[in-house]
Amino acid sequence: MIDHIHLLLLDGISTGELFFVFLIILIFFGSKSIPKMARTFGRGLRQIRDASQEIQDDIKRAAFDDPQNNESPNNNNK
Repeated sequence: MIDHIHLLLLDGISTGELFFVFLIILIFFGSKSIPKMARTFGRGLRQIRDASQEIQDDIKRAAFDDPQNNESPNNNNK
């Protein structure tokens, strides 16, 4: 799946075009702010990935939990 996404994003873009885009970014933002932007982008992606994984875990946990085993300790049916 990741290979398909990777191919879709870079389909039709040559090395020269990537170099040109990088050069334009370097001119507009400068060499000092690019690492900060990349770091911020990476942190944002990490937060999205962590949140996505947490949601998937919650869904799996809810789907496979047995409701009979999830009785609260305060619910004493005597």
